[in-house]
Amino acid sequence: MPRTLHTYTVTPDLPERLAALRELAYNLRWSWDHSTTQLFREVDPANWETSGHNPAKLLGLVSRKRLDDLTADQDFLGQLDAVHAEFQRYLNAETWWTRHHGDRFPADFRIGYFSAEFGITESLPIYSGGLGVLAGDHLKSASDLGLPLVGVGFLYQKGYFRQALNADGWQIENYPTTDFYSLPILPTYQNGNREGGPVKVQVRFPGRMVTAQVWKAQVGRVSLFLLDTNLPENTEADRFIAGNLYGGDNETRIQQEIVLGIGGIHALAAMGVRPTVCHMNEGHSAFLALERVRRLVHERGLTFAEAVEAAAAGNLFTTHTPVPAGFDKFPPDLMYRYFESYLNDVHIPFEDLMARGRENRNNPSEPLNMAILAGRNARYINGVSKLHGEVSRKMVEPVYPGIPLDEVPVGSVTNGIHTRTFLSSEMTELLDSYLGSPTSDNLAQPDYWAGVKDVPDFELWTVRERRRHRLVEWARQYQVKRLERRGAAEREVAEALEILDPGILTIGFARRFATYKRGDLLLRDVDRLKRMLNHPTRPVQFVFAGKAHPRDEEGKRLIQHIVHFSRDPEIRRRIVFLEDYDMAMARYLVQGVDVWLNNPRRPMEASGTSGMKVVANGGLNFSILDGWWAEAYEPGVGWEIGRGEEYDDYGYQDHVEAHDVYDTLEREIIPLFYERNQDGLPTGWIAKIKTSMMRLAPVYNTTRMVREYAETYYVPAAERARLLAENDFARTKALVQWKRRVQSSWHEIRIESVRAETEHLRAGDRVPVHARVHLGASLNPEDVAVQLYTGRIDADRNLNAATAVPMTLDNSVGGGVHLYSGFLPSEISGQHGFTVRVLPANADAVLPQELPLITWE
Repeated sequence: MPRTLHTYTVTPDLPERLAALRELAYNLRWSWDHSTTQLFREVDPANWETSGHNPAKLLGLVSRKRLDDLTADQDFLGQLDAVHAEFQRYLNAETWWTRHHGDRFPADFRIGYFSAEFGITESLPIYSGGLGVLAGDHLKSASDLGLPLVGVGFLYQKGYFRQALNADGWQIENYPTTDFYSLPILPTYQNGNREGGPVKVQVRFPGRMVTAQVWKAQVGRVSLFLLDTNLPENTEADRFIAGNLYGGDNETRIQQEIVLGIGGIHALAAMGVRPTVCHMNEGHSAFLALERVRRLVHERGLTFAEAVEAAAAGNLFTTHTPVPAGFDKFPPDLMYRYFESYLNDVHIPFEDLMARGRENRNNPSEPLNMAILAGRNARYINGVSKLHGEVSRKMVEPVYPGIPLDEVPVGSVTNGIHTRTFLSSEMTELLDSYLGSPTSDNLAQPDYWAGVKDVPDFELWTVRERRRHRLVEWARQYQVKRLERRGAAEREVAEALEILDPGILTIGFARRFATYKRGDLLLRDVDRLKRMLNHPTRPVQFVFAGKAHPRDEEGKRLIQHIVHFSRDPEIRRRIVFLEDYDMAMARYLVQGVDVWLNNPRRPMEASGTSGMKVVANGGLNFSILDGWWAEAYEPGVGWEIGRGEEYDDYGYQDHVEAHDVYDTLEREIIPLFYERNQDGLPTGWIAKIKTSMMRLAPVYNTTRMVREYAETYYVPAAERARLLAENDFARTKALVQWKRRVQSSWHEIRIESVRAETEHLRAGDRVPVHARVHLGASLNPEDVAVQLYTGRIDADRNLNAATAVPMTLDNSVGGGVHLYSGFLPSEISGQHGFTVRVLPANADAVLPQELPLITWE
């Protein structure tokens, strides 16, 4: 091998008349704009497929003759001009953010959105599944809405694995190397020009520096900066830190998360971006909070405690994990090796750093939990559905001892989908004809979707039939190509051409194959299932897809079980497992299936978004009441599995819920699909489609979701961060001193007496309550909130749905004792209870998030 290697890059040489193609190719807006993707398809249909739907790669594959022909094709040039003009209009149009918040923030205001994966398009393989697709959709809607947001992620050399199944149906993982120079991304350069060299940042590791190059993917108006460590200046091992998504051991994981969090902040700074708000999409990027603190210590002279307060004010943490085991944890020895130099930078002992990420701050053997680190260094935390918010509050409740569960500071923003990304071209045309052009704005408007009721049943059903036919034809060709590539027998190839039936009820199940998702629940009673599959007049068919984690042997067995069953000669046409699930396959599935099946163990599905994607395409959901479906379901929009029960006996649960699936299929879903009027239309089914579209589509989308993030978290976080930074962080410094005083004196607080006349009350009476509260010598009434905590009493003498009622200071009697009074509500008859409590109070603090202290009577 040569010791010196010079590199050079060849870019497509486009005729000047076609130069706009390059601009369109390197802005990922084409991934959700049908007219732009159709334009690239027409450039060269064969190479469009060969390129993996990647316009940047396509332009390098097109022959010179074809390019010359296109310059003389007036129809194509007219289409190019129209698409490019619409692209320019999109970039320059006034946006929701400009209208509602543009005048409240300076021009350099930015929100940094950090995620370990982004699923924007199948041709940019830096995602594994739902978390990544959600992050990609977040960027797309941020672009549509005009949010001043930038994304930060990894440019993985091998990304997530490509899935293949061996002859026994066992998952095999392949990790093809990605050619970055054929992706629709571009290197960034110092001072914006090649002469300055690529932008690179360095992150300190034990005994060495690791370098990462910064690339940029442009997602509409939003820039996504991607970190690449496969550089010659790194060691062989460090080159592959950004090798595989979620690969390697615990040390690889901490290395990746240091580069993402700390290196990500460095990368933004190198690009001239200093985010006011940082959004941690899962805990993988939580180390960014530490880097933000370090910069404030060095640049503004703050103490560590002051810097924590100032930085945390602008941090948001979104968790997608429903179980504590899902969070990354790093043992003390590993943390010390990687953060020894950090301790010297911010002048704190190691145990103080570890306490930031431990459930029990004082347990020296406890590992650092990335979710706790993110939560303790963010003033805003949320789950991704209403139910997941409840689950998350239970998970983190130990971090907030004494705080009632419903007051644990974890909110929720229910996930959504970027509707235009997943809406079929046929459905787009139908909506355009009857409701007006579907834009990212009106697709989130109930009034827009209300027009679905006026769409003729025949036309809506024609779209549904056409998409099902397209799914079946695509699945057949997809299977044939994969079989031919691995040299399958002619008989197998011939059988692949007969799988599925374009005219029968088609049910899809596609997601990560983890055991809690129960991918083989349907196979609990195979004889009953076979009768449904082979019914002479009302048959049904199933399409399965999804990957198991490379180390999840049980997940792989689930896939194998389904594959083995699908090979049964009796039903081989009716069940198919499509390997190597990705975004391209997902579009065919969500646009083509009639029903989307989802049967996880409640409450282990944080949100789920795949079922949302079928809604706008006229598919219906059949799901456990978990994640988003727990709040979305009503009888008119789809079907439920179970009634929201939760079980300890999983075997019994599987038995009950599998039979609920069979019963609902046999008694409701299949009959409704095949019940036709004199025109051959399933009018009852179409009515359900319309109800689903009208009620769910305007809610479960990322336009609504990102607006909610902006109003609930981004704007308040930005304003609070600005407030704490004013006057050389005066409020921050005062807040730190206040916290120290309150924490050191809280043990002195006691509620000495409470009296109230509550023996015999009538509804509507105002019931005065008086409390004598000892605050001690160091605390003043303005440091605390004294409250009545009151609600209905259940049979176990527990307060239910309790509310906090403020008490007011009546008098201070000396000796640190203060008298308070308040009134109990008595509008509802029945047995009630109340107690008195004291909590910290400070207008500059987010409580109880920042200071989880509470004293009860």
